[in-house]
Amino acid sequence: MAGPDKDSGLVFARRVCFVVGVPDKLNEILEWKRREIAPLIRAVSLRELSRLDEGSPRPPPFIPALRRAGGALAVIGEIKRRSPSAGEIARDASAVERALAYRAAGADALSVLTDGKYFGGSLGDLRAVAERMSGLSPALPCLRKDFMLHPVQVLEARAAGASAILIIVRALDDGEIRALHEAARAAGMAALFEVHSEAEIERAAAHGALAIGVNNRDLSSFKTDLALSERLIPRLPAGVVAVSESGINTQADAARARRAGAHAVLVGESLMRAADPAAYVASIRAA
Repeated sequence: MAGPDKDSGLVFARRVCFVVGVPDKLNEILEWKRREIAPLIRAVSLRELSRLDEGSPRPPPFIPALRRAGGALAVIGEIKRRSPSAGEIARDASAVERALAYRAAGADALSVLTDGKYFGGSLGDLRAVAERMSGLSPALPCLRKDFMLHPVQVLEARAAGASAILIIVRALDDGEIRALHEAARAAGMAALFEVHSEAEIERAAAHGALAIGVNNRDLSSFKTDLALSERLIPRLPAGVVAVSESGINTQADAARARRAGAHAVLVGESLMRAADPAAYVASIRAA
């Protein structure tokens, strides 16, 4: 595999970034992300990724953390300082302090935004959180939440201690999805496939997705509608871990996701704003 060599990396960085059928805001973000990672593009072999996995402690597993006994909802707590839809959420929040607060509140996994321009995060946030978690028992697994386009980003994620990466099906062609998924598996990490339609479920399933997240946010308007989880989660392949993402603000929202078949919910803005994270997580889990 390995992703493009140095010369083809230049093509990768300069190609037209507009994706037919993808909303303008997402195209804007993807275009920026390709420019941002262009200087990093190089060949990344599966062997290099597997050596990295063999040479460093494996992070805690992500997918098993999302299957709670008794059918209770698992909670993925997201560390997010801002977003295009919400604006500023918690500009000066410490990623490590938030991670510890989420763990104390009973979260099952963490999602760490590493995009700086649009979400106020960094790879340093992920590294610091993963390092702090590694000294605890149990340690919460970390998802690198970013716009993943090239295996070099997977290499970064594993080196920073991530347990999983995000694969946004809508943003990628099948070759890119394959390269990212192979890279994640070689590095000993999981992948959370994010979908927004039945067609994207089919594509994720074709790539052997073990965890699929339905993003309730309409990327053209950035509005959320939990009806999307209610429509799509029952259509996920049997055995797949189902995650409902975005728009989970109340216990009633979490209950809707659970009734639809979700094993876990990813909560960001509402948890970042919660005065009592422990009470909030408890209410979501009890849905």
